[in-house]
Amino acid sequence: MKKYKKALTNTYQSIGIATPYWRPGEDFTIQVINSIKPRIKNGDIITISEKAISTASGNIIDENTIKAGSIARFLAKHWMHCVWGYVLGPVCHLRRKTIRRFRTYPLSEGGKHKQLAVRQAGFSQALMHGSEGGIDGSNLPYSYVSLPLKNAQQLAMQIRQNIKNKLHFNVSVMITDTDKTYSIRNFHFTPRPDTIRGIHSGGGFPAYVAGRLLKLKQRATPVATSDTGMDTEMALQVADLANRARGFGAGRNVWDMAENFDVPLTEVTWEMLDRVEHKPVVIVRRA
Repeated sequence: MKKYKKALTNTYQSIGIATPYWRPGEDFTIQVINSIKPRIKNGDIITISEKAISTASGNIIDENTIKAGSIARFLAKHWMHCVWGYVLGPVCHLRRKTIRRFRTYPLSEGGKHKQLAVRQAGFSQALMHGSEGGIDGSNLPYSYVSLPLKNAQQLAMQIRQNIKNKLHFNVSVMITDTDKTYSIRNFHFTPRPDTIRGIHSGGGFPAYVAGRLLKLKQRATPVATSDTGMDTEMALQVADLANRARGFGAGRNVWDMAENFDVPLTEVTWEMLDRVEHKPVVIVRRA
C-alpha cells in the first residue's frame, strides 16, 4: 500500500486555476468551463472547492442575524475558553497561536456561531472548535459562513456533463473540502457529515479528537465525485493534491483572514476578498 501511495503521488500533477472571487449569484459552472478551457485534456480530474460552490449558490448564512441561546453561550464562554483553550487544544496537538485564540474566543460572535452549529449540525458537531458540520467562515466577508452542499453528488455529475457538452472532453469532476479525513491503513473517517462512499462520515467532535489525538494521517476530504468507481485511496490522494495547489486564499481561518486584512473579525468586505488570488478549480492529471 505504501508503494502504491508513493507511486500515485509521483505520477499525478495538480494545476491550480485562478479565477475571480465567486460571489453569490455567480454561474459557477460557466466559471469552471471558462477557466479550464485553455488547459483541459481528456482524462483530467477537475476538482472544485465546495465552499466556492456554496458561496456562488447563495448557500451561506449571515450569523449576525442569529440570537445565541444558553447552550451556545456556554459553548462560547466556557467550552471554547477553558476546554479547548487549556485541555483539548494541547491534547490535539494544535498550534500555540490557535490555542491562544481559543482562550480569547469572542463571546458575542462565537455564541451566534455556536447557535448556528447546534441548529444546523447538532450538539456533537458544535463541540468542535471550528468547521462544525462543514460550516465555514473563512474566505467570506462580515459574519457570513458557508454551509455544506446537500446535493454535491448531483452537482458533480451535472458539471461533468456540462463540460462534455461545451468543451467535448471526457473528464471526472470532484468536489472537495479542506476539512480532514483521517486514515488508519484502509479505514478512513471524517468528522464532517457527508462524503464519498468508502469514507465513514459524521461523528463530529469524537471523530476529530480521535484523529488529532492519535496523530493519524490526515488529508482533504472528497465530498463527491462523478467517477463513482474511483478507489477511495485515490480519491483522497486527488483531494489532497488539489488542496495543496489551491492554497488558503484570504486565510486559513477567520482569524488569519482578519489579520491579513488588518481588520476586526467581522469587518472583512467583499471588495477585500476580490483582491486576493483564489483558486477554486484545480486540475489533477497523470503526469
